[in-house]
Amino acid sequence: MLFNSFVFLFFLLITFVIYYLPLNIVKREQVVLLIFASFVFYAYQKPILLLLLLFSILINTIFSYSIFKKGQLRVKAILLLGVLFNLLILAFFKYGPLIASTIAKEFSLKNGILDFILTIPLPIGISFYTFEGISLLLDLYSGKIIFNEEKSSFYTHLKRTAFFISFFPHLIAGPILKAREFYPQIDSKRFDNILWTEVVKKLVTGFFLKMVVADNLSTITDGIRYPYFQGFSSINLLLLLFGYSMQIFADFAGYSLIAIGLGLLFGYELPKNFDFPYIASTFSEFWRRWHISLSTWLRDYLYISLGGNRKGTFRTYINLFIVMLLGGLWHGASWSYAVWGSMHGLFLLIERFLFKDKLSQQKRNFIGVVYVFSTVSILWLLFKLTDFSYFLGYFKAIFDNIHIPVRFGIDQLSILFYALPVIFYHLVYLLKNNESFRLWFLKVDYLGYAIMLFLILVDSGTQGKFIYFQF
Repeated sequence: MLFNSFVFLFFLLITFVIYYLPLNIVKREQVVLLIFASFVFYAYQKPILLLLLLFSILINTIFSYSIFKKGQLRVKAILLLGVLFNLLILAFFKYGPLIASTIAKEFSLKNGILDFILTIPLPIGISFYTFEGISLLLDLYSGKIIFNEEKSSFYTHLKRTAFFISFFPHLIAGPILKAREFYPQIDSKRFDNILWTEVVKKLVTGFFLKMVVADNLSTITDGIRYPYFQGFSSINLLLLLFGYSMQIFADFAGYSLIAIGLGLLFGYELPKNFDFPYIASTFSEFWRRWHISLSTWLRDYLYISLGGNRKGTFRTYINLFIVMLLGGLWHGASWSYAVWGSMHGLFLLIERFLFKDKLSQQKRNFIGVVYVFSTVSILWLLFKLTDFSYFLGYFKAIFDNIHIPVRFGIDQLSILFYALPVIFYHLVYLLKNNESFRLWFLKVDYLGYAIMLFLILVDSGTQGKFIYFQF
């Protein structure tokens, strides 16, 4: 079920009204209601995939409850088994087809098992809810979640775990939740406590970025696909690349803002996922601002577990590269994502080598911002052109097509027009510390939201899935 659909608006209205009914039974079972609603949301288009989500919930409930109940001598084995189960589920459904196709192509094999694996559908959101299950196990093991021994029955834990994993605002594409941050919030919620101003601002901005900016740019940047890009001039290819960079930010940041707004609507605070990433002047800063819930998950549960920066410079570089490589593969079952993650890891290593411990002291500079934005935008092509030969072909076309006349028509003007809100969005952040600008902006703040709402109604692009749904 898409956030930007009338079916979802109807679903949301029904769920919201029932959730806040002034009845004792509803107040007691608000969590159960949201679990049921989340299952309906997830199963709307492919009901069969609900079985895997239910299996993931049950497995993580059993293992996490066992960690909670067992003595220390047996806990580590339970933890390792639980993490292994999660990773095997993710590997089979997400990476099975990639491995099978690679083997079949490399060795020219054809058999029933390989053919079967190649037909396995990718369960939507599996990367997100698998990481959340692992978060639950690790947080319980490390003592970062403390349950009341007397009140924590298996049923209570099952209910809370089902809610943590399936809560529909974040279920499909995050933000990735950490159990230690979400479980303390599980409680009865009141209509009077809704932060309406924050809800409206998050939802309007999120829907605007998705429906007006990203969906309109999506139609125009379709020319990036092979073989269409071969007929464009070098300047047009660069403009398409710029437009796609704006699109992917607006699409994913828009989804995250909608998810956070919906969470607040039901009384739950989801973590911030974007912090104006296109003003970053280093790759380290970029990853502190882009997909924050993923980068912090990788840092807290993988990088630190590997030793972080505690075991010498060389080991730090290896750990950082491994984390970024696996972060790339998390995004998709294609070798292009491994290349994408590896390249980000390489640029992070180069920065750390050149600047060592001075990265946090560097001041933002224009050249650095242009460098990071340009490099990040180039690497986004690997999300669009997952065949690496097409990715290389795009760059070849940039250099080879210098003789082709530049087209500057409605499509090119549209890229610049729909990129303006993203640019303005970042400029407002940069200027927020200027007192004169801040006072002026406060006066026109609500006018800006009114304009965005108007454009959502009159200038939405062709409805499309969120880009990160494929992960």
